[in-house]
Amino acid sequence: MIKTKQDFINKIHLIISVLIVIPVAFVYGFNPGSQFDIHLNTNDEHNFFKAIMGLYLGFSVLWLLGVFIKNYLKLALITNLVFMLGLGAGRVLSLMLDGTPTFAYVFGTFAELGLGFYGLWVLHKLT
Repeated sequence: MIKTKQDFINKIHLIISVLIVIPVAFVYGFNPGSQFDIHLNTNDEHNFFKAIMGLYLGFSVLWLLGVFIKNYLKLALITNLVFMLGLGAGRVLSLMLDGTPTFAYVFGTFAELGLGFYGLWVLHKLT
């Protein structure tokens, strides 16, 4: 867990990611229309969003392992920065090609890029 100031610096973005990604996973999986302008009409669309939920929850487990088990920290950092920078890059591309989405997605873009670059910084410091 977090025992020192350095542990806090190295792991806080993983904890923040988990605190955000787990609730978003359940919203995507069970009721995306409650928070986002998303309307699922087919079983394939529901299946797609449940798969995204599973992916988000799976990564959250890995990030928690990195917080609690030292041997998993580097893997958690790498997967978190790839996850966050990948989402952020996709959202930036969408902003350029599709226009401005709802506030939640615009905020998410900056949050994902911030968490991803923070993770890159931490990983660089540790190696």
